[in-house]
Amino acid sequence: MDTILQVRELTRRFGGLTAVNNVSFDVREREILSVIGPNGAGKSTLFKLIASFLKPTSGEVLYRGERISGLAPHIAARKGVVRTFQETTIFRNMTVRENVIVAHHLRSRASLLGFFVGTGTAREDERAFGASADEILDFLNLTELANEKARNLPHGHLRALGIAIGLATDPAVLLLDEPFAGMNHDETHKAVAMVRRLRERGLTVLLVEHDMPAVMKISDRIVVINFGQKIAEGTPVDIQNNDRVIEAYLGAEDEAIGL
Repeated sequence: MDTILQVRELTRRFGGLTAVNNVSFDVREREILSVIGPNGAGKSTLFKLIASFLKPTSGEVLYRGERISGLAPHIAARKGVVRTFQETTIFRNMTVRENVIVAHHLRSRASLLGFFVGTGTAREDERAFGASADEILDFLNLTELANEKARNLPHGHLRALGIAIGLATDPAVLLLDEPFAGMNHDETHKAVAMVRRLRERGLTVLLVEHDMPAVMKISDRIVVINFGQKIAEGTPVDIQNNDRVIEAYLGAEDEAIGL
């Protein structure tokens, strides 16, 4: 597989605290790569750096060979690197379909004024966005909920809607922020299947997650962060048998890391 994303010697300091320290790894096209580590390891900061929500103190992130570090998040998203959030991007008083349509406006050709006055380009955009929203909802098995208010959705469907909103921006790399958090066993099983289908759609998936059994089941490769530094990288089997990883998780060879 070709490399689509490169993290190069990425460092982020907050005053005297180094949250991410000289982290490097590559992400290959159409793979599912998970970033894991104990609480406070620096995973969330690393994720924000990759998605351009934070500027690095040093180092860089390259997307298809182009530096995206320091760009505004919406510019990085337009280029193809999109971060989903747990629930903060959802308009709860809108329907499921309306939420997905709104997310398409990152791709709009018409200006804000054009949408206000109803130009031909704006009308064409709206038709295209509606058709695309319907396709995305069908892909994620959300069609039956298209006209349901987002505030009425159960937890698992809210997470699926968050992914639908991410897909509306037409990403090449989708960064998922704890996609399985708070789910029961059945919801997690369905969410794992959904993430696998994202890869089948042609996407590259990078996720931060605490649910180790789900991570071990879904990942092609795993990067492990501890105290801001990368301590391991490899397949799920490699990670489960890595002494440094076991030590980072308090030496517990148990369900904490999928053993």
